[in-house]
Amino acid sequence: MTLERANSSRKWRAGILGATGAVGQQMIQLLAGHPWFTVAELGASERSAGKPYRTAVHWNLNGSFPPAVGDLVVKAAVPPLECDFVLSALDAGVAGPIEEEFARAGYPVISNSKNHRMAEDVPLVIPEVNADHLDLIATQRERRGYTSGYLVTNPNCSTVGLAMALAPLERAFGVAEVFVVTMQAISGAGYPGVPSLDILDNVIPHIGGEEEKVQTEPRKILGRLSGGAVKFSEMKVSAHCNRVHVLDGHTESVSVRLRRSASLAEVREALSTFAGEPQKLRLPSAPAHPIVVTEDSDRPQPRRDRDAGNGMSVVVGRIRPCEIADFKFTLLVHNTIRGAAGAAILNAELLAERGDLPHRDRVEERIAAQNRA
Repeated sequence: MTLERANSSRKWRAGILGATGAVGQQMIQLLAGHPWFTVAELGASERSAGKPYRTAVHWNLNGSFPPAVGDLVVKAAVPPLECDFVLSALDAGVAGPIEEEFARAGYPVISNSKNHRMAEDVPLVIPEVNADHLDLIATQRERRGYTSGYLVTNPNCSTVGLAMALAPLERAFGVAEVFVVTMQAISGAGYPGVPSLDILDNVIPHIGGEEEKVQTEPRKILGRLSGGAVKFSEMKVSAHCNRVHVLDGHTESVSVRLRRSASLAEVREALSTFAGEPQKLRLPSAPAHPIVVTEDSDRPQPRRDRDAGNGMSVVVGRIRPCEIADFKFTLLVHNTIRGAAGAAILNAELLAERGDLPHRDRVEERIAAQNRA
């Protein structure tokens, strides 16, 4: 347990930017009853600012929103906010400068947006895979002149599932080449998303910017941190990304060429026994099994398997030899939980456990003391 955790008798206060959007709503729902975090501030666009959340939001998730947030007044997504850290679910069109403004103002920013993922000094983190990349925070603060603030990002919703499945294979055998075809749920497009007359009875074989993310983000995540920078993995990734008529859950068909030979049993073992820092630390949102390997020949399926591990596990099935590469398999990731809101919350939990998520009043006291000195 970190010193910050040991000395804390109260929860960390979370601010949610983009609180009325699809991912912001999912963050609010997942934080209901969280043992460490409480939702203290909600930030959104000017048209929502000044309204109670219950009137500002068009709630799209199953069930109603947690009663505790209904009377919170939505504020503009600008500092200061009365919170210890912010979770950003902002649209990529506005996220970049707003997130930087919060980081400069001293707030830890854990972002689901794409804007800063590929910045050299910003960690792009899946806690089970590359928790050590959070050490970039020190480099980022030094380069950018941040005090207590910083930027940490989680990956694209398709990248999360792919990188988690590749990580144990990379560690055990090395991965040389990856070919992936994604079948992505409509919730990944946000609300109101894809028009019904476009997606019903249809598959749309293009998602703007998606293939580029899937082809580059895993190489950073599976890269090696050295000298204050990430040396990208040398694996090659080729992706075809499709939007399909499924509500939640991205399905991916993957073929991999390994650097060292492996048997089918060894590949299964590597995947099924995979675990990382969240499991070791027993973080609140961490699934016991980050990768669930199914033996059924017709699984995983979105409707049946997307909620594995409360939506935080990646389900892998149909592992078999590949006639072109070495092995092929199908994976499923819940795109709005492990692929978005849950990923950001798990990153926040890991940051808290590391001592990188101080209470803001203590930060302000320390800064004031330094200024007096």
